[in-house]
Amino acid sequence: MEFFTSYDGTKLAYRVVGNGPPVICLPGGPQESAYLGELGGLSARRQLIMLDLRGTGRSAMPTDIASCRCDRLVDDVEALREHLGLDRVDLLAHSGGANLAVQYVGRRPERVGRLALITPSVRAVGIAISGELRRETVQLRRDEPWFPEALTALEAIGAGRATAGSWRAIAPFSYGRWDEAARAHRAAEDEQLNMEVVAAFNAEGAYDPDATRAALARFEAPVLLLAGEVDPGAPPPTVAEFARLFPNAGFAVQPGAGHFPWLDDADRFVAATVAFLG
Repeated sequence: MEFFTSYDGTKLAYRVVGNGPPVICLPGGPQESAYLGELGGLSARRQLIMLDLRGTGRSAMPTDIASCRCDRLVDDVEALREHLGLDRVDLLAHSGGANLAVQYVGRRPERVGRLALITPSVRAVGIAISGELRRETVQLRRDEPWFPEALTALEAIGAGRATAGSWRAIAPFSYGRWDEAARAHRAAEDEQLNMEVVAAFNAEGAYDPDATRAALARFEAPVLLLAGEVDPGAPPPTVAEFARLFPNAGFAVQPGAGHFPWLDDADRFVAATVAFLG
């Protein structure tokens, strides 16, 4: 781990792995970057600079928890860029990290060379994901032995009857293969989440979809949006709609992949991201 001091004196941590031109990686959650691993071996082609968002992992908990709000984390990304001495950066963001990445683009477009959004959250741009689309997506898994229990749990969540067991039961939907590796990955993720930080990240005022959409429409740099074929969290039609907000975006679907495509088919994931990032 390496460390730097952000704008308000909070000490933040980041990991550096791999070789090649640097790319700053923003995790979802919000949580520490450990669950990203080395992104399926992308570290063999690019130097990955993986930020632990404030209040997560080895980064310090700020004095003011409100500073963990998504839009306010833009200043942490800018502080990291300055600390690294980079005039422009390539950004790769996963899941909820996409909400941070697009707000950084909105505020600092001249600092971004290329932007890769992997199975992105769409909260920052105000795209709604219907329950019907989620159900259509999970039906691709109907032949899996765990499917009946997971579908029942998903319906309970949609009806507002969720329990802790419901959220555990739908975990297989996030992975292209619900095997031992996926189970271990999920267990580690659950341990990394701090619900106080999660609440602060998505607090009222975190997102201004109209302003963000307007900024993205002016962003001319290359963008890649990658969806997992079977991911109900970021279904391909939703990610395709997201891609249309940019003037210079490519859209790709990784076959058989869930929310963590580098786990489901590392070679395919690395090939797609390297082809884009260079």
